[in-house]
Amino acid sequence: MKITLITVGKTEDAYVKEGIDKYLKRLKHYCKAEIVDLPELKNTKALSEDQQKSKEAELILKRINATDFVILLDENGTEYTSVKFSNYLNNKAIASISNLVFVVGGPYGFDRTVHERANDKLSLSKMTFSHQMVRLFFVEQLYRAFTIIKGEPYHHR
Repeated sequence: MKITLITVGKTEDAYVKEGIDKYLKRLKHYCKAEIVDLPELKNTKALSEDQQKSKEAELILKRINATDFVILLDENGTEYTSVKFSNYLNNKAIASISNLVFVVGGPYGFDRTVHERANDKLSLSKMTFSHQMVRLFFVEQLYRAFTIIKGEPYHHR
């Protein structure tokens, strides 16, 4: 299974990059995982929220293939415990879904065209996190999920 996390903007803080790299390296034992950082929009002051979402949607949709299973990281998505998230991923693998694409939107969320393309929505928490921290939390939870699936001791039940 290949897992891609599409994000808008870059990770700028070194400590966050270090954490993300740590978990991406660990994930190599379980799946092919990558983060695709799309460039932030320029001159956003001249754009409305809807115009920004529309332009971000164009960038996001260009990176998604017709056969990808797309999951939006969205505050209105389903919340899972770590164990239930591991079951969710395992069920996707059993269903022979080869490309899972998770997407973090820009500051105003997703354009309707991205919502229409999505197969599912996932919420990491009821709390709001910075886009940089979401990347780190997500890759850590992804790693945790695979260790749960494999019965490894990283996650203590």
